[in-house]
Amino acid sequence: MASGSNVAARAYVRGEPGGAGRQTRLLVPRGVRWAAHGAVLAVLPSGLWRVACAFGWDSGFRDGRLNPENFPGAASFYLVGLSLFAELLALLTLGLVRRWGEVLPEWVPWLGGRRIPVAAAVVPAGLGAAAVTALTWVMALTWGTEMSTEGAPGGGKAVVMTACYAPLLLWGPLLAVVTVAYWRRRRGSA
Repeated sequence: MASGSNVAARAYVRGEPGGAGRQTRLLVPRGVRWAAHGAVLAVLPSGLWRVACAFGWDSGFRDGRLNPENFPGAASFYLVGLSLFAELLALLTLGLVRRWGEVLPEWVPWLGGRRIPVAAAVVPAGLGAAAVTALTWVMALTWGTEMSTEGAPGGGKAVVMTACYAPLLLWGPLLAVVTVAYWRRRRGSA
């Protein structure tokens, strides 16, 4: 298959239900796989920044919850939990390009081996892409104002924080691209 072709590639997958033990399924284009991995990686820097703060790194904040005097402490659980939650949500993007996003794994009790309805993946992923895009772009539009308030980090610490949060702007659009590709690939097979 030519690398720039819009023709969907098909692969034979052994052991899938239907036919004589062979069924075709659409392959995911390389660019869509990269977009899915990019969505996962876009969340990582902000999570690492929060975890560093949770373990006592001086982020430069002097007022409010992120004041370094609060860490490590009880608030550390919030920062680590938020980072893990965001990364787990981002990892679900990989389900839109992997087999486990089309057919539930066999180890899932009572439902293992069943096909996932297209809408069950596309609706939450589409809503998530819209919500993340809106949230991160609102955050970006107010970033300068927030970072200029008293008690906010300045200098190099502000640059590090901005560099860690900037990739989040890609999360929503990348998720949207992967979601649309999933829908287009699966709509005829549902």
